[in-house]
Amino acid sequence: MSTPEKTEETEKKEKSRLFDETGKRLMKEIWPLRGWILLLSVFCLLLIGCAVAVPELLGAEIDRLYEWAKTHTPGLARSLLPGLGLLLGLYALRAGLTYGKWYLLHEVISRYFCAGLRIRLSDKLRRLPVSYMDRTPAGDVIDRMMDDVSDMSDSIYGIVEILLSGFLQMVVIAVILFLTDWRMAIPVVLLAPLSVLLSARMAGLGEKHWDDHYELGGKLTSLAEEAYTNYPTTKAFNREAEVQKKYEELSRRHQRSGVFGYFFSFIVQPVIAFVDSLAYIAVAVLGGWLVLRRGVSVGSVVTVILFARQFSEPLEHIAFGLGYTQHMKGAAKRVFALLDLPEEPDPEGTPEGPARGRVELRHVDFSYDPEKPLIRDLNMDVQPGQKVAIVGPTGAGKTTIVNLLMRFYDIDSGQILIDGQDVSGLSRAGNRDLFAMVLQDTWLFKGTVAENVAYGSPGAAREDVERACDYAYCDHFIRRLPQGYDTVISEDSTAVSSGQKQLLTIARALLADRPLLILDEATSNVDTRTELLIQKAMDHLMAGRTCFVIAHRLSTIVNADLILVLRDGRIVEQGTHQSLLERKGFYYELYQSQYAI
Repeated sequence: MSTPEKTEETEKKEKSRLFDETGKRLMKEIWPLRGWILLLSVFCLLLIGCAVAVPELLGAEIDRLYEWAKTHTPGLARSLLPGLGLLLGLYALRAGLTYGKWYLLHEVISRYFCAGLRIRLSDKLRRLPVSYMDRTPAGDVIDRMMDDVSDMSDSIYGIVEILLSGFLQMVVIAVILFLTDWRMAIPVVLLAPLSVLLSARMAGLGEKHWDDHYELGGKLTSLAEEAYTNYPTTKAFNREAEVQKKYEELSRRHQRSGVFGYFFSFIVQPVIAFVDSLAYIAVAVLGGWLVLRRGVSVGSVVTVILFARQFSEPLEHIAFGLGYTQHMKGAAKRVFALLDLPEEPDPEGTPEGPARGRVELRHVDFSYDPEKPLIRDLNMDVQPGQKVAIVGPTGAGKTTIVNLLMRFYDIDSGQILIDGQDVSGLSRAGNRDLFAMVLQDTWLFKGTVAENVAYGSPGAAREDVERACDYAYCDHFIRRLPQGYDTVISEDSTAVSSGQKQLLTIARALLADRPLLILDEATSNVDTRTELLIQKAMDHLMAGRTCFVIAHRLSTIVNADLILVLRDGRIVEQGTHQSLLERKGFYYELYQSQYAI
């Protein structure tokens, strides 16, 4: 009988399989850069040629010196100069090729890889459902797009070093060693598998620590983003110490995982260097014996020793690459997990003719959590040009209706129709082009006032922007700003108050001039006088348009054409403000709870 616990052997197999899949995925991501990598391969081959030629030339020069020491024949300088000149040229060529190789790796391939991957992630986020962003901290997404992608780009270095420089150089040098003297080549080559096995084993030990390191890095970024965004609230409630303590705890765990990850990644090179030193010593001892007892030339011994040292270089590169690959694997998992998320379906249908503004909901069911039903059998028929208010207690489903109309979420069952056309057959962009929207929470980007107002209307003329601001009663305070409509503001700007920011978002919706308008308590952040002015402006400007008002303060919707009263995801009452009060039902109770003395 199997147990739910996984055995250690099973976990290792799964980890190995996951590594194989991640490695294949990385190779697939790098494949579009094959042209640059091919050029890089040429550089690597030329570098290997230089590496092979130098010991041969140096060995020949040493043999000439050795012969001169025995014979003292004249013309030593003349015989050595050509070889020394060639050696100098090879070292210069090697330096230039090394620079070109690093330039290709870091300035071309890595940057192209980073840019391409970030563009794909940005496009992926555009096509993900809103529900993903609702449940995912913004800091975690930013961390994946920035730090994780940067670390992934560095993995190209390891892959190229392993596949091109490392193994190729080992094979070439091994052949030359055996051609030079097979007896001295044996200890060098026999110790190579031990080095590789140690490299792989050490690298594997760091995988879990890198996974933890990147997960904690995302949490740290999210915590920092959250603390900065809510800085005034944190200060107001004297929670700085608690936030600091939480951040310090996460930082310690993040540091600890990084320390162990780096330890297992970089301890590989000293271990490999130790094993290679054993081979180096063995060659030196064996070479000395062969010179004394078998008549092998000193130049041959020096050549083999130099090649033995060069043979250790690719092993150290491979060790470094294998260790660092675990570092990159933790980043790649998080990036690939984001790229592999299911996207929301988006049909290509378009609205049939100009929108009139009739909205119908037929037997709509919806829930954020299948275990907790929210909207049940919701029916609504809103006629063109009506101003419809949606009221109810917290959790009744008011804002959810907005999410469904805008198709931020798809319904579980039923139909939503606009002018008789089922919106499920429309593209999401086409559906949202029918609506202008003003939320309770304002949003401004860093830019001029005019650019912020024209956000939903690219290319709008300045006079149209000013007219919309005039209708929204914000023209007067805009003109008092230092540069008027060209004043640069943002969400964090102190140049405008929260109420003024709300007025700017209302002006943005008015300028968009869409046939349907959604106001989610759009007047909650303005004073009473401004609220009354905006109500009058809305009554004038919404003529002929269908308007949905999500209201928490019932005083803001007394002049609505239709009030829909929600309770537990159902419409329990509907009518005008006066008729609902006369009925003395649930709406009457809500009204009394707010305004009864």
